[in-house]
Amino acid sequence: MGSAIFCKFLEQFNGVSELNKPNASSLDSEHDGGLVAEPTDEVGTVNKCGREIIVLPIAALLPGDSPRSEGPDQKHIERLSEMDGPFPPILVNRNNMRVIDGMHRLLAALQKGQEDIEVELFEGTAEEAFLRAVETNVTHGLPLSQVDRRTAAERIVTSHPHMSDRSIARASGLGARTVAAIRRRLTDAVPQLNARVGRDGKIRPLSSVEGRWRAAEVIAEKPEASLREVARLAGISPATVSDVRRRLASGREPVPEGPGAADAREGVAVSPQVPRQRGERKKRLTQPDPGSVIDKLLRDPSLRHKEEGRHLLRLLQQNAIVTEERSELTAAVPPHCGALIVSLARQYADTWREFAQDLDERVRSISCEAISG
Repeated sequence: MGSAIFCKFLEQFNGVSELNKPNASSLDSEHDGGLVAEPTDEVGTVNKCGREIIVLPIAALLPGDSPRSEGPDQKHIERLSEMDGPFPPILVNRNNMRVIDGMHRLLAALQKGQEDIEVELFEGTAEEAFLRAVETNVTHGLPLSQVDRRTAAERIVTSHPHMSDRSIARASGLGARTVAAIRRRLTDAVPQLNARVGRDGKIRPLSSVEGRWRAAEVIAEKPEASLREVARLAGISPATVSDVRRRLASGREPVPEGPGAADAREGVAVSPQVPRQRGERKKRLTQPDPGSVIDKLLRDPSLRHKEEGRHLLRLLQQNAIVTEERSELTAAVPPHCGALIVSLARQYADTWREFAQDLDERVRSISCEAISG
């Protein structure tokens, strides 16, 4: 019986391999031979990794949508069949009982005369099952060929356009540049999104232009916000927020000059709620009221309980008053004192600017240490 099922599996696997891979619906049809069976009600066991492992009859399983274009490797099956002890559980799609990972182990078990095999069940769509098959075949077992990895990456780019190039590269065992080239070649077939999901599961925009403008707005509205908070609200990385804050402190725009700096990357959709004109952005980057910021700082015990902190607060209060009464103070300066006061004001402005730059560098250094830690 074992050899008959073994031959049947090879016939079915060859039939699956000849199908057009992206047509997942063709893999859901029943195969001839009466091998389709419902999962047993046998109680599974949970291993140390928290996965539920059950034992199923091999006759209940079907070949899956494998990324291997050449089908099973007979020599590898022979090597596995000569090994003693049970094989690690194979991965099977619960929806259709098709093998996602472990076809060589299953065929080796059949060759050894086994009728049952340990199985870990997978829940997901056909596209998710194929992605998992590629990931598992890249990380262990018989390596996929370069051609198979490129073919798999093409299919994943099409079925999972939201995944970043690095994520797909890691899943398929290719380089991120290779995946990027594949994506460019498949531009017509792949939906163009304005964000992608990275390897850490976080969503990031393809262009940081809009994110930089949002970060500048957040910094203007909440100057005391941390790098992480601004990054979360703007949808960019803390490192980018740090660069935006440094550029604003030096009087520059948040977006570096260059082709496409004024707008998002060509071909990337921008939400209609986000103004596209730079002039509109600048109008929204209004500075917060100094008085309200001073009031908040005055309530901070970490400043009030230190002599240096109290001195700084007094200086900041004096400058806040100057800001509010600037026109009156300007009118009060007699002409013969104007040049001296202009010189002093510029010296004080330079001193405050240097103070702001030193403080900004210190804050960024502490934030980077916290992020790396």
